[in-house]
Amino acid sequence: MAVTLRQIQAFLAVAEQGTFTKAAERLHMAQPALSQLVRELERELGIRVLDRTTRRVELTEGGREFHGAALKVVQDLDTAVQNANGLAERRRGRIVVAVPPLLAAVIMPPTIVALQEKYPGLQVAIVDARSDLVVEAVRFGRADCGVGTFSALEDNIERSPLTRDSLMLFCGPASRFAAREAVLWRDLAEEPLITLTRDSGIRLLVEVGYESAEITLKPAYEVTQITTALALVEAGLGIAVLPTYARAVAPASVVARPLAEPSIARDIVMIRPSGRSVSPGLSAFETLLRRFVRQLAPSEES
Repeated sequence: MAVTLRQIQAFLAVAEQGTFTKAAERLHMAQPALSQLVRELERELGIRVLDRTTRRVELTEGGREFHGAALKVVQDLDTAVQNANGLAERRRGRIVVAVPPLLAAVIMPPTIVALQEKYPGLQVAIVDARSDLVVEAVRFGRADCGVGTFSALEDNIERSPLTRDSLMLFCGPASRFAAREAVLWRDLAEEPLITLTRDSGIRLLVEVGYESAEITLKPAYEVTQITTALALVEAGLGIAVLPTYARAVAPASVVARPLAEPSIARDIVMIRPSGRSVSPGLSAFETLLRRFVRQLAPSEES
């Protein structure tokens, strides 16, 4: 069966207007062309849908039955088109974002607020999880995108760099480093270090810094959360080497200083499944996210 939308629209117009003349005027087409569309529809359906009289056109029994279904088809299509237009114009939609907990806490609230102010119909759902689970959620379609720092070896994902984030020294106000503008890695020798556990990518970068400075890393405390490390620093129990964006949740008394020789940085990126188109809503979200990420972890270039 090859019933077309144009045939259905012609039939509905005649049924509503009651005459071929008025229906043709409504559809801005010639009456013979309209009559031809109705005949083609009847041929495809195998029944007459209209009874033609000299004064008025009326629905047959089969036409009345077909009318309800045909009207629903057109209404559903109109709704689908309106919804698609709404998505294209970023008026509606839902975005699922996977992001590690601390990064989620510092960048997601302002980004979502800005998004809702500009596009009230867009909704954002957050999956706060470890970096490996973020990648898994994106790869298997449980999240539209992920934000964080990820291994370059991860496959089946596409990356969009947002900014570069450098490691910084965090210390208490009484620390000998608090008054300095910058701190050298080699100066950390013999300092009580509060560090993350070895399943953290940050810990691995800290080890690179210690090895480059040719000093021994002997943690005074190993914790799993950045906020815990900052609390220990605030209590005067040692120093910590953490990403720049940790400043957003650091206690007011904790001082952050750049680390040099070497300067160690990593990319904060947005990841998406490979080969999947970017929705207008996600594009709008990425634009706002980039702004707030750069405010929290400004790179030298930005």
